[in-house]
Amino acid sequence: MDHSEPTRVRWLLVLWISGMGAVSYLDRVNISIAGRSIERDFHLTNPELGAVFSAFAIGYALFQIPGGWMADRFGPRRILALGALWWTAFTAFTGSVPAGIGEALLVLWLVRFSLGVGESVMYPSSNRWLAAWIPRAERGAANGVIFAGVGAGAAFAPPLVAAVMARYGWRVSFQVCALAGVVSSVAWYWLARDAPRNHPWVSASERKFIEAGIADKGQSETSRLPWSVLFSSRDVWSITFSYFCYGYAAYIFFTWFFIYLTTVRGLNLKSGAFYTMLPFIAMSSCSALGGLLSDHVSKRWGRYAGRCGVAAGGLGGCTLFLAFGSIAHSAVTASLILAGGAGALYIAQSSYWALAADLGGASAGSLSGLINMGAQFGSAITATLTPVIAAHLGWTVSFLIAAALCALGAVAWLMVNPNRTLTANARVG
Repeated sequence: MDHSEPTRVRWLLVLWISGMGAVSYLDRVNISIAGRSIERDFHLTNPELGAVFSAFAIGYALFQIPGGWMADRFGPRRILALGALWWTAFTAFTGSVPAGIGEALLVLWLVRFSLGVGESVMYPSSNRWLAAWIPRAERGAANGVIFAGVGAGAAFAPPLVAAVMARYGWRVSFQVCALAGVVSSVAWYWLARDAPRNHPWVSASERKFIEAGIADKGQSETSRLPWSVLFSSRDVWSITFSYFCYGYAAYIFFTWFFIYLTTVRGLNLKSGAFYTMLPFIAMSSCSALGGLLSDHVSKRWGRYAGRCGVAAGGLGGCTLFLAFGSIAHSAVTASLILAGGAGALYIAQSSYWALAADLGGASAGSLSGLINMGAQFGSAITATLTPVIAAHLGWTVSFLIAAALCALGAVAWLMVNPNRTLTANARVG
């Protein structure tokens, strides 16, 4: 390769991370499509299935900070590859639990918890990689592409899992998902490097462009921040609280939306799988759109407007869509409006991660893990609480509670100062 010619290796790796994210979401959403079959085979109740759903989110949440720390300490290339192999193994184990096993609920809970542990390294690792590879001006777009993989993986899950289930049963669908994880892990380790200077495909011009774009007066590429700095930042806690609200709303789509459409709205398996795709298609497209919009607005009007304003607007839009979608009479109309809410929510997605990379620098993995832990606790709560609320107060109330939390998450973004840099000694304005 001619190293005098400009290269765009960073964008090749962004696309591969997006693909790995798609696989990770395929591996976490497949259980919601297979949920009714799992209930039947293991004689579970709806709340017990909710506990199995929440097991993933609990494992995912608890290991966000350790996962981010490992990415900071050992490098995102190694940790993400190992994490993908780990979660692939437990995806396969989910489909291998015998129907007649004793304490089936506990076994399923532990398997899904372990899957969450493996997947916990996915986005803290990717954001640590991004902090070393992507200039600040491109981080919104890069995260938009990366999180478009979330919607893509979740969108492919319903038709893929439903098709395999119809022909071979739900267990085989998990083995198919696991195979995709093995391929993504091996390819990532072969393609990736922890820093541009270590990659043989990166030209001198691309390396200089990246280094100029990530330079910061208060941080270095290698020095990590003390935990006391991260835990004492008002901005960090505001973003973390907002992401908690975000996670609560988002996880309804990843766990209960298919079941809601088929059991509450009366759609059959085929129609339910089709309409369950719509929120995830909206997530994928709006994630990329939100990232581009965040970078564009930041360049023109500053990072408060571009990061905080765009994120607050997305959450505010989700509030309205969830409120109106939950009271729509037609199943099709409700599906379309609620899908709009998922899209609006994902307009805000890239801002969380772009700002974590900006603030964290060499500690972007740890900081991303802390912030994402907030989202995953929200996810764990909604996985368990949503069917309980629905059983006692109705599904409309479940969606209205999610809408109210989105409104609070939007307000939290307005309290963040995106121009503040975290340093070992002080916050630099």
